[in-house]
Amino acid sequence: MPAKALKVIVTRRLPEPVETRMNELFDVELNTDDTPLGRDQLADAMARADVLVPTLGDKIDQGLLAQAGDRLRLIANYGAGFDHIDVQTALQRGIMVSNTPGVLTEDTADMTMAMILSVPRRLREGNLQMQQGTWEGWRPTALMGHRIGGKRLGILGMGRIGQAVASRAQAFGLQVHYHNRRRLHPDTESALEATYWESFDQMLARVDILTIHVPHTPSTFHLLNARRLKLMKPSAFVINTARGEVIDENALTRMLRANEIAGAGLDVFENGNDINPRLRGLDNVLLLPHMSSATVEGRMDMGEKVILNIKTYADGHRPPDQVVPAML
Repeated sequence: MPAKALKVIVTRRLPEPVETRMNELFDVELNTDDTPLGRDQLADAMARADVLVPTLGDKIDQGLLAQAGDRLRLIANYGAGFDHIDVQTALQRGIMVSNTPGVLTEDTADMTMAMILSVPRRLREGNLQMQQGTWEGWRPTALMGHRIGGKRLGILGMGRIGQAVASRAQAFGLQVHYHNRRRLHPDTESALEATYWESFDQMLARVDILTIHVPHTPSTFHLLNARRLKLMKPSAFVINTARGEVIDENALTRMLRANEIAGAGLDVFENGNDINPRLRGLDNVLLLPHMSSATVEGRMDMGEKVILNIKTYADGHRPPDQVVPAML
């Protein structure tokens, strides 16, 4: 099918150059007011489109896919994560799913490192004092945080992002430890000066900072549960820029409030933007609005991948970033 004949529906505003290029290539329907589509609107879009371009906030489940029209043959997700899409049902209905992997590695690793630096050094509290005008001047015991040089950093998930974090952590003098489904190649492990732990539990008990870099799957849901959180040192910190569902948020909140965990930096949350109110206002928690990948460069790169996936499909080939069953 000629690319220009493809009906492409985009669920949210994308960077202007990305939308402009889509208009040039496809018969595209944009969400110009950037209001999230309701379930009925998503169903209508899926009934009319050849290609749907959703984002993380669009939950495309079995029920919606059952309403998809015969035209819909590609869901070109604008994002690397695809746990909001029932990929198995889509494939059963002959609908391919693609994503945008790889382009956000450096941005997410940068933000992870920023949080690793910020939380132990209490940057949130210091900034709050300055913003509220409550700072009374320097004194020797004010806002004492913790030096990160020499501390043990535990990385859960040593894929592209985990390895990028490890590389940055080396420069700050952190000792890198990791748990992963598969051990890294010895050369990679050596280059990163990383220590592998087959047991996640054993690693947890020994690290000073834990950073999470695994996707949300049935096997990773609440992987960091109450039992595992209790294995950590009371002086330890938790950083999460991956998926909120990996942590039992209620258990983490209870332990943070009881000072059984020293602090946390969270960019993602178990229930999306419905954040546990007991997390808000804690001095030992840095909360960010899912912004680890929010760079101009990253968002442009994501758009280019979406366009390439759609164009390749239009040319009669499988999208280069097709999600396949082995990835689930």
